Amino acid sequence: MRKAERQTRSFLMGLFNEKGMNPRTDLGQNFLIDLNLIEFVVEQAELGPNDVVLEIGTGTGGMTVYLAQQAAGVVSVEVDHRVFELAKEFTSAYENITLLNCDALKGKNNFAPEVLAAVRAKLAEDPQRQLKLVANLPYCIGTPVISNLVATDLPWVKMVVTLQLELAERMQAKPGTDEYGSLSAWLQSQCKVKILKRLGPTVFWPRPKVDSAVIRLMPEPERQAKIVDREFYHDFVRRTFNQRRKHLRGVLAGMYRKQLAKTDIDDALASLGLAADIRAEDVPVATLVQLSNAVRAKMPEPEPVAV
Repeated sequence: MRKAERQTRSFLMGLFNEKGMNPRTDLGQNFLIDLNLIEFVVEQAELGPNDVVLEIGTGTGGMTVYLAQQAAGVVSVEVDHRVFELAKEFTSAYENITLLNCDALKGKNNFAPEVLAAVRAKLAEDPQRQLKLVANLPYCIGTPVISNLVATDLPWVKMVVTLQLELAERMQAKPGTDEYGSLSAWLQSQCKVKILKRLGPTVFWPRPKVDSAVIRLMPEPERQAKIVDREFYHDFVRRTFNQRRKHLRGVLAGMYRKQLAKTDIDDALASLGLAADIRAEDVPVATLVQLSNAVRAKMPEPEPVAV
């Protein structure tokens, strides 16, 4: 049985060679090999005895061990069965780690049921427990993992993750910029988002072709409380930014043509002092929330279901 190792580039290359394996780029396997950066990510998470950590992308368990040393429990998810077996070896000394060999997501808009069940089970062990997402996220699932966690009712209090720099910049983008979009509007309506550190390709093995970042998200309950219907708002920003360059009045009239008259859209825009020719990409997040609420208020009530 292996002990936890310092998983440097040379160590991982030797290990994969020994096993006759290669990292799978289709699964976004870029292992964080700078031990100082692993420590930085874990340090920024500020883990304590009441924390349950969700880690998506266990890899060979290099970060998982650091997390287990400080948190009450760790639920770590790895989709690649070959790498999962290595992670089991390296983390076997820690009884507070739950390893799952599955896809973390069920489609784009939901976590896999077994992931949610494992997290809820760890949280249920003590009423004081809270959830943190701490991970070197595979590039291909960064957006749905973070967006879906924000959408859940899980008691998350912090996310500290590495992901593609371009994606991190979209998450904290401001109105009027090319990066500003539905992801910016969804996350910033409920969170504080901050890039903590930019990372070059050399801190990963294999080296990705793009830069990365460590990003932190903190929940903002007061912002979230201003959203009347979160499911409606999520759909609202997704669809309005699908046509970000078009005038918002026309986009909304098309989106809700079966439920609302154009005068309803005009009234909603006018109530917030928004011009008919404004575009979604120029509207601040707080105003998008207000507009979503105004449009939602004008929607007809669903007809009762016949019994």
